[in-house]
Amino acid sequence: MFSNASNFVHGVDKTFFIILGIAFFFLIFITFLMIFFVIKYNRKKNKAAVQIKENILVEITWTTIPLILVCLMFYYGYTAYLPMRKAPKDAMQVTAYARMWKWTFEYNGKKQSDNLVVPINKAVKLNLVSQDVIHGLFIPDFRIKEDVVPGKDNYAWFIPQELGEYEIFCSAYCGIHHSYMESKVIVVTQQEFDKWLASVKEQSTENNNEGLTILQKNGCLGCHSTDGSKIIGPTFKGLYGANVDVTTDGVQKKVIADSTYIKVHIFDPDKYIVVGYQKGLMKSYKDILKDEDIRKITKYLETIKNK
Repeated sequence: MFSNASNFVHGVDKTFFIILGIAFFFLIFITFLMIFFVIKYNRKKNKAAVQIKENILVEITWTTIPLILVCLMFYYGYTAYLPMRKAPKDAMQVTAYARMWKWTFEYNGKKQSDNLVVPINKAVKLNLVSQDVIHGLFIPDFRIKEDVVPGKDNYAWFIPQELGEYEIFCSAYCGIHHSYMESKVIVVTQQEFDKWLASVKEQSTENNNEGLTILQKNGCLGCHSTDGSKIIGPTFKGLYGANVDVTTDGVQKKVIADSTYIKVHIFDPDKYIVVGYQKGLMKSYKDILKDEDIRKITKYLETIKNK
């Protein structure tokens, strides 16, 4: 608060303080009236209550004043919100990919970063893409929050006005690791940004990355991690070629996680139940994925090895 981190800070803060001020005024005013009336009109000091007929002036007053206040709050809120939906045509375009539970930012030329690096005093437009479920892009210091919905085009834009690092959160509950879906906006000078962007390598289009894309689009990473952490299903890290303890037809045994195992597990997930995990949590992808998709997934899994 009281910063100049983005061009939206002052408008949002002004609206916030106006609404907060009105709320505090009426909280104090109404509390005072309640205490005053309790003392002044105490039953021991006054006659029995009598019916009072309507008073048009009073009714008009207590209707008009709240209406004016609500319109005032709407006006300041709308004037602060409206610029957020009018991105400059010359804004730098960045695609923000959201998936469970990670942010990825793609710049022109297919250069990707886990953090959003932007130059100071330059308009930046984030094209928001969800690769699985509903997420929410939330940058508190910039006063920005936009929904990231699968299949829906949405965007957010801003002008960073102070150098430094700022937190990015997901504002929509998206699963058990929702609270870990964090990233950063790193605001640097134009010279530092150009140097950084030149050092970022373009993403390859080889099969291993195509396999990752298939996993992302089908929501597989919502249940299977790639970093070794245990969530709903077994991790993909170190899976390929490993000896896996499974239960099949009521018998526990070890199998090698080769290409055949991966294909069977995707098409008939209840055939091999990894020890420590439940049956019936995964649906069959037999009618969704093709053999070529399985080959690309297998190629990607080969690259995720335990170190």
